[in-house]
Amino acid sequence: MKTSDFDYTLPEELIAQTPLEDRSSSRLLIVDRENQNYEDKHFSDIIDYLNPGDALVLNETKVLPARIIGTKKETGGTVELLLLKEHEKDTWECLARPQKRLKPGTEVVFGKTKETPLLTATVTELYDEGITFVKFSYDGIFLEILEKLGTMPLPPYIHKKLKDQSRYQTVYAHNLGSSAAPTAGLHFTPELLKEIEEKEIKIIKITLHVGLGTFRPVQVDDVKKHKMHTESYEITEESARAINDVKNAGGRIIAVGTTTVRTLETVATRHDGKIVADSGETDIFIYPGYEFKAVGGLITNFHLPKSTLLMLVSAFATKDLIFKAYHHAIKEKYRFFSFGDAMFIE
Repeated sequence: MKTSDFDYTLPEELIAQTPLEDRSSSRLLIVDRENQNYEDKHFSDIIDYLNPGDALVLNETKVLPARIIGTKKETGGTVELLLLKEHEKDTWECLARPQKRLKPGTEVVFGKTKETPLLTATVTELYDEGITFVKFSYDGIFLEILEKLGTMPLPPYIHKKLKDQSRYQTVYAHNLGSSAAPTAGLHFTPELLKEIEEKEIKIIKITLHVGLGTFRPVQVDDVKKHKMHTESYEITEESARAINDVKNAGGRIIAVGTTTVRTLETVATRHDGKIVADSGETDIFIYPGYEFKAVGGLITNFHLPKSTLLMLVSAFATKDLIFKAYHHAIKEKYRFFSFGDAMFIE
């Protein structure tokens, strides 16, 4: 299977640059796997396609203000870091730009004060594709300093500044740790979630901290040779029990976003098809041919060409149906990518 099989052409004007003012006013493409068809709706109509007894599983990760811009202590040159994951206390894996100007021992300072910077990063290790490990030093509480210095790590295809930083968070974001938003969840409002619960649809929360593994481009043409970076996940005892109760009663497990899919399928794969309380690291890569063990429905945005996310949804609904749906969405001028419209694959 080739990466080039998952390519398509998208007019630039369909790449959504800003979120819609009303979260749930996005368009929604219903994709029916059984009947191999699709229909146009609005996101607020999602409730009509969820049945009493179903479970809606949300990723409640919260995005860090993970993009910080500083200067090299020796030369004053500008360096940008995108924080991906903390490996040890104050030691972070980052994407550095420009990495070629860095070497082990280089110090990058952030935040101007009269005497000392708010934050100093010392480079410890350098790897391919901009991956850089740094050790931070500071006085105070790291997350509070990051809130002062950092900005939301919007994808590179979004060129407009975000006026309201909270619009890159889901309304249910709780566990801080992501370097990107689980964007399928951006369509939900508290009011819509309340309506869903009132329809006796169970809302269950899990966590996967989104990092490079989800969004790293596939740079090999043989899909099987692509290696995912690891991301941290957790399913609590309470959430595992609730998911199993729904499954045992015959309800559907509907994942909000590909990160939720990857978490549920990771745990099911590791525990003989069962969902149990679990936490750890996952590098699961789902592409056509994968047999789903937990997920029965998927709410997701429209994804980049040749991306692992497009491969995942193609595995869930077949590549043929997904590409027909994408071509329809392009023809009907749906908004694409992080701030774009959504699909419900049932």
